[in-house]
Amino acid sequence: QVQLVESGGGLVQAGGSLRPSCAASGDTFSRYVMGWFRQAPGKEREFVASISRSGGRTSYADSVKGRFTISRDNAKKTVYLQMNSLKPEDTATYYCNVYVEKDFWGQGTQVTVSS
Repeated sequence: QVQLVESGGGLVQAGGSLRPSCAASGDTFSRYVMGWFRQAPGKEREFVASISRSGGRTSYADSVKGRFTISRDNAKKTVYLQMNSLKPEDTATYYCNVYVEKDFWGQGTQVTVSS
């Protein structure tokens, strides 16, 4: 069983920055690819970014490339999402994800970007 706890969301003006984080339980954090997804009201959950086990490879949705950076600290069992140049359309609940025989999700952290 894996538990994920997100934090670090908030309210920010357009052009601002936030850095949500996701803390994982268990001893096998470094074995798994970690990801961030988001879901805006009335929309489906969508992929934002992922990072390989060592952190050497990352992948991003086109909508956030060049503005968001995913990173991880395996010693702290934490994954981060540095979000810069935020836009109102980035407003959503952001979820941490890991696949270990099935998908595990955190409770989400709300990000609201005002225009």
